[in-house]
Amino acid sequence: MTVWRQISGRLGAEVAGPEGARRLVFLHGFTQTANSWKPIAEHFVDAGFQAVVIDLPGHAGSEHARADLRRAADMIAAIGGPATYVGYSLGGRAALHVALMYPSVVQALAVIGANPGIDNDEERALRRESDDTVIARLEEVGLDTFLQEWVALPLFGGRPVGRLEMDDRRRNTVAGLASSLRLAGTGAQGSLWPRLRELNMPVLAMAGERDDKFTAIARQIASAVPRGACTIVPAAAHAAHLDQPAAVTAALEALLAR
Repeated sequence: MTVWRQISGRLGAEVAGPEGARRLVFLHGFTQTANSWKPIAEHFVDAGFQAVVIDLPGHAGSEHARADLRRAADMIAAIGGPATYVGYSLGGRAALHVALMYPSVVQALAVIGANPGIDNDEERALRRESDDTVIARLEEVGLDTFLQEWVALPLFGGRPVGRLEMDDRRRNTVAGLASSLRLAGTGAQGSLWPRLRELNMPVLAMAGERDDKFTAIARQIASAVPRGACTIVPAAAHAAHLDQPAAVTAALEALLAR
């Protein structure tokens, strides 16, 4: 059984695995928590790696933290240190910021369903309006109803969400999730596309094959970086690490072997 230990820092975080071992840092998506990565993280702990899972600002153990992606990257890098960084969706966008702001600590980078940003100012403004609408809905209906509506979005391909996972997501709060979307949503984020060529570490961009928008983005990311690779995860929608954890684990193992 994997033993997780709390890490002191400005964000809620846990570590497992031997001191001094090669480290992986896992960053979750919106409405999830650090626990969402633990099944995959524990595979790597069993293989002799050290794993760190972090609650992003506004979520679970970091519910009271308020930060945009640049400030989140400061806190994540301080906790994670030198490691391979793995992020899904919101966590992938945070991981991209860590890699660009602190390249010396990012030994390799893997992102799933992550958007480096929206180049067009009008489109970004429309996305901000869309994010504001989501925030208003969250504040109107409350956490439980919002979570039920969120996981039922077509983006997630109808994946059933069990009681334990939903209970874990209920560790979040309306105020925390609203702040996360307001400060670190895609509409609030500047575009990183022009800077991707600066990423000199191995980069793996992943997406579920049933997630058309993000399969195209993953291929674009892989083409934009000097040492990029792309993996399209079969039989998966947006949350590929939850739909097909074995396939995502195998892709991460290949990244670590590069």
